[in-house]
Amino acid sequence: MGNSYAGQLKSARFEEALHNSIEASLRCSSVVPRPIFSQLYLDPDQPPFSPEDVKPKVEELDKELVHRFTQNGSLDFSTNQTVNEMEEEEEEEDMSDSSSPPIPYAQKPAPEGSCTTDAGKDLRLVSLCMEQIDIPAGFLLVGAKSPNLPEHILVCAVDKRFLPDDHGKNALLGFSGNCIGCGERGFRYFTEFSNHINLKLTTQPKKQKHLKYYLVRSSQGVLSKGPLICWKECRSRQSSAASHSAKPNSSASPSTTPESGTANGYKLGFDILNYFCPSFLSASMSSSGPPKKRHRGWSPGSPVPPPGLVVPVPAIRPLTRTEPPLSVPVPQSMLTGILQPQPIPAGETVIVPENLLNNSGVRPVILIGYGTLPYFYGNVGDIVVSPLLVNCYKIPQLENKDLDLLGLTGNQFLSVENMILLTIQYLVRLGPDQVPLREEFEQIMLKAMQAFTVRERSLQMSAQCISVSPGQLPWLARLIASVSQDVVRVVVTQNSLAEGISETLRSLSEMKHQQWLPDYVVAICTSKMRGNEFCVVVLGQYQSRALAESMLTTSEFLKEISYELITGKVSFLASHFKNTSLGDDLDKLLDTIQQRRGDNVVIPFNGDVNECVSSQEAATMVSTQEFDLDIDTFQIYQPQLTVARKLLSQVCAIADSGNQSLDLGHFSKVDFIIIVPRSEVLVQQTLQRIRQSGVLVDLGLEENGTAYQKAEKYVMRLDNEIQTKLEVFMRRVKQNPYTLFVLVHDNAHVDLTSSISSSLSHGEPSHGLADRVINCREVLEAFNLLVLQVSSFPYALQTQQTRISSTNEVHWVQFDNMDEVGREEKLYFVLNEYSKSLQWGITSPLLRCDETFEKMVNTLLERYPRLHSMVIRCYLLIQQYSEALMALTTVASLRDHSTPETLSIINDLISAPGKDKNGRGHMLIIRIPSVQLAMLAKERLQEVRDKLGLQYRFEIILGSPASELSVTKHFVTRLKWCNYCTNSWRGGNDQEDWVPRTYQDLEGLPCIVILTGKDPLGETFPRSLKYCDLRLIDSSYLTRTALEQEVGLAYCYISKEAIRGPFVALDLSEKEHEKANISENDSDELLIDLERPQSNSSAVTGTSGSIAENGVSSSSAADKSQKQPTSLNFQNVVNSSVDEGFTAGETLKQECDSLGNQIASSTTSKLSSSSSISRTFRWHSQSKALYAALPRIVILSKAAYCLLGSQKSGHLPSSASLLPHADVSWLSSLRPLLHKDMNSEEQSQYYRQWTTARQHHADYSNQSETVGVRTFHPRRLLLTGPPQVGKTGSYLQFLRILFRMLIRLLEVDVYDEEEININHTENTEIAQSTSDHWPDIEIFSKMAFNLSVHDPKYRTVSPVYTEQLSKVKQESNKETRVEELRKRETMSMMLTKYAAYNTFHHCEQCHQYMDINPAAQMSDSTLHAFTFSSSMLGEEVQLHFIIPKSKENHFVFSKQGKHLESMRLPLVSDKNLNTVKSPIFTPSSGRHEHGLLNLYHAMEGIGHLHLLVIKEYEMQLYRKYWPNQIMLVLPGMFNNAGVGKRSWQYPAFKARFLNLNRLEELGVKSQCVWPFIVVMDDSCVLWNSHSVQEQSSQPMESGTTSKNISLKSVLQHIEATPKIVHYAILGIQKWNSKLSSRKLKSPFSSCHVHDFILLNVDLTQNVQYDLNRYFCEDVDFNLRTNSSGLLICRFNNFSFMKKHIQVGGQKDFAIKPKIMVSESLAPIMPLQYVCAPDSEHTLLAAPAQFLLEKFLQHATYKLFPKAIHNFKNPILAIDCYLNIGPEVVICYVSSRPHSVNVNSEGVFFSGLLLYLCDSFVGADLLKNFKFLKGATLCVICQDRSSLRQTIVRLELEDEWQFRLRDEFQTANSSDDKPLYFLTGRHI
Repeated sequence: MGNSYAGQLKSARFEEALHNSIEASLRCSSVVPRPIFSQLYLDPDQPPFSPEDVKPKVEELDKELVHRFTQNGSLDFSTNQTVNEMEEEEEEEDMSDSSSPPIPYAQKPAPEGSCTTDAGKDLRLVSLCMEQIDIPAGFLLVGAKSPNLPEHILVCAVDKRFLPDDHGKNALLGFSGNCIGCGERGFRYFTEFSNHINLKLTTQPKKQKHLKYYLVRSSQGVLSKGPLICWKECRSRQSSAASHSAKPNSSASPSTTPESGTANGYKLGFDILNYFCPSFLSASMSSSGPPKKRHRGWSPGSPVPPPGLVVPVPAIRPLTRTEPPLSVPVPQSMLTGILQPQPIPAGETVIVPENLLNNSGVRPVILIGYGTLPYFYGNVGDIVVSPLLVNCYKIPQLENKDLDLLGLTGNQFLSVENMILLTIQYLVRLGPDQVPLREEFEQIMLKAMQAFTVRERSLQMSAQCISVSPGQLPWLARLIASVSQDVVRVVVTQNSLAEGISETLRSLSEMKHQQWLPDYVVAICTSKMRGNEFCVVVLGQYQSRALAESMLTTSEFLKEISYELITGKVSFLASHFKNTSLGDDLDKLLDTIQQRRGDNVVIPFNGDVNECVSSQEAATMVSTQEFDLDIDTFQIYQPQLTVARKLLSQVCAIADSGNQSLDLGHFSKVDFIIIVPRSEVLVQQTLQRIRQSGVLVDLGLEENGTAYQKAEKYVMRLDNEIQTKLEVFMRRVKQNPYTLFVLVHDNAHVDLTSSISSSLSHGEPSHGLADRVINCREVLEAFNLLVLQVSSFPYALQTQQTRISSTNEVHWVQFDNMDEVGREEKLYFVLNEYSKSLQWGITSPLLRCDETFEKMVNTLLERYPRLHSMVIRCYLLIQQYSEALMALTTVASLRDHSTPETLSIINDLISAPGKDKNGRGHMLIIRIPSVQLAMLAKERLQEVRDKLGLQYRFEIILGSPASELSVTKHFVTRLKWCNYCTNSWRGGNDQEDWVPRTYQDLEGLPCIVILTGKDPLGETFPRSLKYCDLRLIDSSYLTRTALEQEVGLAYCYISKEAIRGPFVALDLSEKEHEKANISENDSDELLIDLERPQSNSSAVTGTSGSIAENGVSSSSAADKSQKQPTSLNFQNVVNSSVDEGFTAGETLKQECDSLGNQIASSTTSKLSSSSSISRTFRWHSQSKALYAALPRIVILSKAAYCLLGSQKSGHLPSSASLLPHADVSWLSSLRPLLHKDMNSEEQSQYYRQWTTARQHHADYSNQSETVGVRTFHPRRLLLTGPPQVGKTGSYLQFLRILFRMLIRLLEVDVYDEEEININHTENTEIAQSTSDHWPDIEIFSKMAFNLSVHDPKYRTVSPVYTEQLSKVKQESNKETRVEELRKRETMSMMLTKYAAYNTFHHCEQCHQYMDINPAAQMSDSTLHAFTFSSSMLGEEVQLHFIIPKSKENHFVFSKQGKHLESMRLPLVSDKNLNTVKSPIFTPSSGRHEHGLLNLYHAMEGIGHLHLLVIKEYEMQLYRKYWPNQIMLVLPGMFNNAGVGKRSWQYPAFKARFLNLNRLEELGVKSQCVWPFIVVMDDSCVLWNSHSVQEQSSQPMESGTTSKNISLKSVLQHIEATPKIVHYAILGIQKWNSKLSSRKLKSPFSSCHVHDFILLNVDLTQNVQYDLNRYFCEDVDFNLRTNSSGLLICRFNNFSFMKKHIQVGGQKDFAIKPKIMVSESLAPIMPLQYVCAPDSEHTLLAAPAQFLLEKFLQHATYKLFPKAIHNFKNPILAIDCYLNIGPEVVICYVSSRPHSVNVNSEGVFFSGLLLYLCDSFVGADLLKNFKFLKGATLCVICQDRSSLRQTIVRLELEDEWQFRLRDEFQTANSSDDKPLYFLTGRHI
């Protein structure tokens, strides 16, 4: 803040000491600065002075007080800005030159100003202002003046040792300087130097005469003229220097500049007012933060007062009438930040009268309007110039879309006359207790423009036709003002605004004290030459003070208050309050009361205030009654869990975004650090949350025993030690690359100052610390560091320059939807509810304004116009509470002099403990932002309390951010007893040493907390908080954040069951209690139930007895209401993992975490269904929910009440329309209004569009070079939610589930199922030695094939008949149907380095395997097609290969046209350890994201050929996610075909045949070509080896060992099998947890293999298979292969694990009618899948094959009744295996000659199944089998014709009886080619 004085001090030395004392007090952490007189007397080098200099009169100090509402900000109000050039030279040459009118730089050609050397360059400041100049250490840039260049300053570098200090002393004789132009150094004589830089002096060169100014660089990088160099002679001429004037060319007319970062809102006022302060000459030119105070000095004993001061003010010049008054703004010139001197036209000066403030009691505020403001001379400290509304009169340039949004046209404007009339109308409408608001007036202007637009469109006329003519303006203006009853007065002049302003100020200074003053004077100048101009002079006592004080930032007005207190300016006010309202001396009265009371004090609790006991007895009183509070438990509430999941989901979205900014698969651990503002209580509160949550133990960061002590290293406060702690933290980040660190910036809105701006402004030490931490390069670049910013008021983080993407914002759950979240949740009471309470209409609302107090304040404000209103309010508030205490105890006559609100609060405070046997009471918060005022209030109230004997009744606590809580010993003892009774220890286990460290520790303590500090910092208050006194929060808080965060102290949760309709009065007096008792049965009474039981939220973490603001459970709570999404990338992992407990032993934690019915039951079990009204309103009852039900009561100042209380329909409270934060500014004065229905996400988008960061904002530097492109940090998130809502608990829970998810990413759920039908195994196996690595073909070929299916996924299919099975009892499978619906068992396994991965895995090794080159396009993959004929399909089939460029080496192409000819396959004789010979085919469907198709790690990175076999309609999806994979795209006919793998292998066989044909042409025998392909399921994830010989880290019980190996090892081992070409199919077994516990019976088995096989294409090419099968196709193929005499071998010493994937794969069709008649049809049963031919049955939209197979599975009892549970008499199935249900057994028999079949001699079959039988099945074959009498037959054919032909051909009618009604078809239409079947009975 700059300072200017109208009077003068006796001694410059005293002033200097006074300034140093003030500055030290403002900067030091302690409250007591070094005394002034110690500085004066004890400094060693002080010159002698007279005693009269030491003690100036207070009146003179008052005279010296100036308007300090300024800040040396960036001076960019208009196009050109700089300090006024104040010439102080008395030499003739300077005076002669300065009298000529200067010419602006932009219009004058560059004059001579270069150094004289050839290499020199221009030295003028205007040329160098934007350049970076490097100067040696110890040198300063200074400006030199040349008489030939009076308007220019030459830049030079001078050694600062040869320059004077601030006192004009200590400059070394001589000179040392460097030339900036040519770089020459070491000039030792100023004469030589002046010649070198071409000063062209006509007199003797002297550094004192020609080195004039220090040069400083603003934060925009502009080098500009700074303060004068204080040579020793300048001290005597400083006052005369101020007499020179220069007029800045700072036109704010519409054609100049758009509104810039600091040139709008209230901040702009500080910039303009810098022109007012002569002390600005010696102030810093830095552009942010208040400048360092410098009190000017005058020569000692100077009897002559300084001449009048001239204050240049930026002029707003109108345009000529040839163009619109408000045209489109033009871009700023490059010389922004530089003001040009201008001549002073006659008649444009205003002399401010002397003693204006003393005479009138008003400091006028001049609101800049439109036009040229005059210069102000004289007593300028008594006026204030405010740019509050100036930007409202400038139409910004908007895009067409914004204009359309606002309902405006591109050429729409308002004339100056219309703007004047609108301004007057607005002022008339304002109430006596209202002040003009920029945002309010902007909306008025917008509505006027919209109205003109509508009228123009309707009348089809130009806007000029509907504007007011200049001649009509004066009488229209007076007409509008006439209705205001002289509140608004209009003054019209003809020449200039100076006339009107001068007349107004003169009238003000000459007025008599009781004379009526208008609140506003509108000065209008109707000049014919310059057009209409106007401004507003605010004269209202309340309005002028409020406007002036609102121009200060919080830091500035707190410094102003400190100055007033330290300098003794409040002495008159303090003396006024030494007496009571009755006129008695307050101190004497209190001393009398104390003497009368003696040693007795008021009883601490459980007694009336009139009862007294001795002080010794009171000090030892402790409650002996047990507390009846429920024991609190830790738990996570549903909204907190929901928000934590939203955070986790967003982190997953960042990982899924594809920009490689976060690789979650890279991390296996989570670590964190929490950064909080500088508040000791907040630090302790956060530590408690961490300790209570158990998050340190859950994350594995600390051991259970040491977590309490080590919690402190996870919390950092923003203090001077933050840099050291940050370096330690970042060292941990760099040393642990596999740990994901989360940096939580809590209360991120508190300090938004940039570190650069803070250092330049010499502001508070804590400013800019957050920027240094959050935005430092190490934090931004660390790949394993997430930044989570948490804020209740995030508006300043949501600007156009924000670093946080809107998609990375996580907003708290909407409270309107709380019913959907869970009925056990609480109602959150916020500003909206407080505003609604004003409309209840029943007694007092929750948001109150103390009208009586406001009237007292206004009276005092008139009496003390020079003091800040907060000082006056604070002194009055102290008196009010003091007198209320006296009135309620001893001096009853003071009752009438205390306001009812204050009396009610104090009465509640001191009476509550007396009605409670445990001494519990309420908390009152008195918010006093100034630390000095807060200390004063505490000392004074404590003194009054103690003298009244109430020191044991309630406590008075100073809540300062800089200190810990200090509570008197006997109150600590009472709190210990409370904690002991409720087992709610918040500290360590040491009960004796416990002291309260947070406000929540004060639960139930009757106390007054005087909360001080610049801002509330997010501290959580206990449930016992009842009153928030915010009467000191007034017009200085005119931003949304500043205002709402004060009211946020009262936000809390309320249990829903306590609410029965709208709230009624919450502070009923005793009389109202009686009335309530009388009207007990009044059914219309609205109740709040206080008799409900206490909720489960702990006293520690609960806020208002509800959701813990930071309560956290030890593990996640189950979210039963949330369904798992099917394909949400990482979200599937999230939802499948976050709800799981960590270990089975955490039963207690999981019980505490459980939600749902447990919470509901514990909350409502004791709910009283009938409670009387008297008990409902009794605060002091013994209810367990004493403090849990009701919201807090807020008492506001009138100014805050008007902004927060008014809630118009469709709009938010008025506070929502204010500037969101002092560090941001509006982008445009034209913008839409925030609406009531805007949620937090929409408000964020609003602020991102319409606000911009100021220059000192930490985000200001985040400017993108490209217009419209924002640069967001990819790993930064923002969590927003109202105060006290539970954000800390949410982000701690987020850390826990994030860690759990990372573990889950390293884990996989694999199927863990034992093999089935083990007892059915034949015992005729010829076992090899367990030490054999490969099967011996001689031994293995003698093994019998085990027909039984052992794969557990086939638990519910029909068993295959074996001789062993025929001996099993028939009842063995009775419970199979029950098992059908059983969930398949899985086990969680840790992934290893050999696992197969899906798309969510990212790492540096395999990204080439998965990701396409960023420079490449998808088109780089080529699509190849070839056609072959298929006898089975009866048509030609076209097959497509998608081959990336990088994989073309695996194929052979023709030389012409790049036509695909074949695949390259190795030879059998090839031996290469770095490759796998077998191509790997992986069929996949519906799993483009989740399929395990990344085999890089499984193959150990070696070469291999991997092909994805996909369906045509999924081709684009798979190409998108797997651009580097070879894809084999099946023909379109396979889109709806069965998902059986065999049908997908068919094209692979054909592809190989093509290759063989080509090889034969080249002379290579087909037998030499490697014949195997690998067919692998897309869910195979891990592979293991089992051996009795190999040792590993996992020894098993039986001595066998198991270890994880790679797929490469498995395949290379199998491919090395001797004589491998003689095996048809090779495979390995499926893993289960009991596999290794059994000793290996044989290393090899001849049995079924599934899901992972090596298929010999040569041997199996003649094995028939069905392309259309949907189920059990691999069993059918294995049986066909075995019957063909081919070998199937399973390696038992290997196993593979299959991952449980919920999406894709083999899924059933949704069976629906082909023609939908109604949506609400009953489900279709399997027996309806078939129907009689030609019937009117409902036809279904499903493939015929699928309907048939599904029907057969469920129609066992109808088709084959004789076979049910009859294993001795199986069903004969020829050439096919179909699942007919687990109740029957199928005997598979092949019809092929020389086939191998099971021995069926003597077996009588209970049924016959013929499925699409071919010519090999004949009548003779069927005669070889015997059937039971009554056995049933089922013959299935493609159509009715072939069905009849088959019956005839097989001569079935000879032995089987058929009926016409036994013919069926699948329920398809004829277009879908239904299948037909006929049933019959054996004769």
